[in-house]
Amino acid sequence: MQYFNFQDLKLSALGFGAMRLPVIGGEDAHVDEPATLDMVQYAYDHGINYYDTAWGYHGGNSERVMGRALARYPRESFYLADKFPGYDVSNFGKHEEIFAEQLERCGVGYFDFYLLHNVCEMNIEQYLDDSKFGTVSYFAEQKAAGKIRHLGFSVHGSFDTFMRFLDAYGELMEFCQIQLNYMDWEFQDARAKVQALRERGIGIWVMEPLRGGIIVSLSDEDMAPLRALRPDADAVEWAFSFVRNVEGVGTILSGMSSMEQLRENVALFERADELSDQERDALLALGRKLAGAKGVPCTACHYCVSHCPLELDIPRLLELYNEHLSRPEGGFIAPMALGALPADKQPSACIGCGSCAAVCPQQIDIPAALADFASMMGK
Repeated sequence: MQYFNFQDLKLSALGFGAMRLPVIGGEDAHVDEPATLDMVQYAYDHGINYYDTAWGYHGGNSERVMGRALARYPRESFYLADKFPGYDVSNFGKHEEIFAEQLERCGVGYFDFYLLHNVCEMNIEQYLDDSKFGTVSYFAEQKAAGKIRHLGFSVHGSFDTFMRFLDAYGELMEFCQIQLNYMDWEFQDARAKVQALRERGIGIWVMEPLRGGIIVSLSDEDMAPLRALRPDADAVEWAFSFVRNVEGVGTILSGMSSMEQLRENVALFERADELSDQERDALLALGRKLAGAKGVPCTACHYCVSHCPLELDIPRLLELYNEHLSRPEGGFIAPMALGALPADKQPSACIGCGSCAAVCPQQIDIPAALADFASMMGK
């Protein structure tokens, strides 16, 4: 396993992300605990020492399962990260009770790393109004009390929103988790965020290096210029290679949902990986092409699902929407898949309340997308 130095710690370059754990029956909240424990054992045995969970992952069960999985090892032998769920603005003012429950769910007395989660346009005012909500000052106090060892934040918002937060709290932040991959280097202005963090000496953590799988499900046409440069590399290796070669990047989180994915990723991170200028240019060109394609940039984080009053499987519906848009004639896959769903789970069932869009890290107008999809399906 490749490692990097962060202050006085030696952290694994590959972090175990617990947002996409294996599940039973396709139910996001029903984590396959035996399979997860086996994966954590493999990760631990192969040098991964950074584990990342969050309040909302798998309906709260990610924290519980990961807590039980990690309880098998000496507490000082791994680093556990958790997050304040700022993606839901109703949580502001509830930080004390949420933090206490997170410690209980995970079965620990402290978090090695803790993030003010998902700073973006829909919650920046709440984060900045510390006199009213006290969110940031509370977690700074928990750090001083030893309940948090290292305090940071994650961001999905625009560069301007990112800088507003950084200007207000940069002196308190030790690391920042950003969405970084060769598609978002320009699409979400990840390049500017990386530069700002470097200038301030703040650690750079990476989420969505594979963009929820979007940039590894490539056509032969998309892969052709990459194969010409590195014939034996697959799309996953290319995606990780780009991120690993961004100056200043530390832990790269991957949400692995199977032992096969874990084994493949560990194998990649057991060796060094250098990216040539020509390879980097080819990836950025592909990223621009993918960013300009039709569809919506859903990463299947499932935040929307917990806020849908009809419990629609929104990530799946958006996946089918993108699939349908990606084909000149629409194809048969989306109509076939939708045909297996009951009427109350179809895109046409959406009532347009907007609860899903309000918590979407990618700021997708989900009701509009579902309405468009329903229209295309003739419903």
